[in-house]
Parts: sequence; structure tokens; C-alpha cells
Amino acid sequence: MKNTTRFLAVFLAVVFVIAVSIWAPEALAKYKDKGILNDPHMELVEEAGEGYRYQMNANEKLYLLSRCIGSQVLPESEQNVQAFYAGNTNLGYEDLEGSYAFVRKYNGSSGREITDEEIYATCNEGIAVLKELDILPREVKEVNAASYDATLYSAIDVLEPRSNIAVWKMELSNSQKNADKENRLIDAYIDADTGKIYEFYARTPLLWRDIDTDAIIGAWAEYMELDAPTAYESDNPLLETTPYFKKYVFPGMGDGRTIVTVGYYEGIKELFLKIS
Repeated sequence: MKNTTRFLAVFLAVVFVIAVSIWAPEALAKYKDKGILNDPHMELVEEAGEGYRYQMNANEKLYLLSRCIGSQVLPESEQNVQAFYAGNTNLGYEDLEGSYAFVRKYNGSSGREITDEEIYATCNEGIAVLKELDILPREVKEVNAASYDATLYSAIDVLEPRSNIAVWKMELSNSQKNADKENRLIDAYIDADTGKIYEFYARTPLLWRDIDTDAIIGAWAEYMELDAPTAYESDNPLLETTPYFKKYVFPGMGDGRTIVTVGYYEGIKELFLKIS
């Protein structure tokens, strides 16, 4: 009798274990589902946009922009443009030529950059700072939406897409055919995050003898938070289309470097600072 009872107890225990092993996972899943289904939950995710932008220092950003402006490469088809601005992280970089691309952002600011409503005021703030630093003469006028066109671009390292920056290009509108360009900003590239002016061309009352290129580049480097430049040594007088210029070298990415030129076109009295 005792053996029968013991056998029955063992049998029931085995049956119980088998039943629990079959029923328990499904029951547990249903229990968890009750806490999720029909109950909204919020989760913070990284905005896809144009891809992750890791924090580059000022010298790296300057170098990247210089390479991208020099390439002036756009996607080969409208389909690629749409893919880029749809927030797709697979941007089809194999369809781009070269290692650097300068791509217009047709969808405007993603919300992280200076907007098209803000860019004119931001540019004027930058002009005011450059005047205070004696980089631009006081006579240079402010910009406005009626006379200038502002276009947002992405500068991208195609082989390392996370290396990208957004910049605004501000330029005197082509519709201003007979516009007085005296003391006007002709064009400039402006950081879409910080509002700082990378490059500019401006008509001024200055003569070349009035322009201290070393003072300008030193003040601009400090303004941009760049490492101190060194003079670019070259005996080639044909590096520019004007004889009035001086070039400087800034460290770039890796072994790369950025050349910044402060120059002057005598006939039209135009001062420029450009990167290359």
C-alpha cells in the first residue's frame, strides 16, 4: 500500500512538472502582454535625419568643409536626393563620386540647425562680431531676405558619413542685377549650428595697403576656436587670380591640412577670406 501511494505521488509530481513546463511560458507571456498592449509607451530614440553627427573640433570641421566645397559633388539622380532627405540612413553613398560631397538640403533645417527664418539675423550677428574683431570693416552692410539668398547644405565625408556638418551659404541674390555692391557682403559660408562665418567675400572701402592679413587671420582663428596657423610657403605667384593675398595653414584631419587665404581684388575693392 505504501509503495502504491509513493508511486502515485511521484506520478502526480511528474505530471504537475510537465503541465507547468507547458503552461507557464504561455501564461507568463500573456501576463506581460497585458502590461504592454492597449497602453501607449514612449521611448526616446536618436533622430535619424541625415545620420549621426559626432562632435568634431573646429579644425576638423574646417578641413571637412574645405574638402567638400572643393568637390561640389551632388547626388547623381533626383532619387538619391529624395533618399537623402527622407531621413534614410542608407544614403546610397556608392552613387556619389569622390570622397567628399556638398549636398543641398532641400527639406531645410532638421530642427537642430539654424532655420531659414533665423539665418539672416544670425548672419548679421556674425558680421557684427567680425567688425568688432577688425576682420571686416565697419562699412560692410547687413544682409536681408529681400536682397540675399540663403541655402542650407550638408558637407559629408562619403567614406565616413558620420563626419558631416551643416552650413548655410549666404549670397547676394542674382535677381539684384543692377544692385549697388559697395560695402556689401557678396557671399559667405555660415556654420548652421554655431552661426560662425567660415568664409566671406565683401566689397570694402579698404585698399590692399590698409589690410593686415596676419591680424585678420589671427583674430579669425581665435573667433573660430582654431589652432594657431602657420604661413603657407610658396614661390608660385599664380596661386590666385590676384597678386594681393597671403595664405595660411591649419591642421586638419589626420595628416590633412586646410589652407586659408586672405586676399583682395583691387579693381572691385573686394576683401576675401576663403578656405581650400
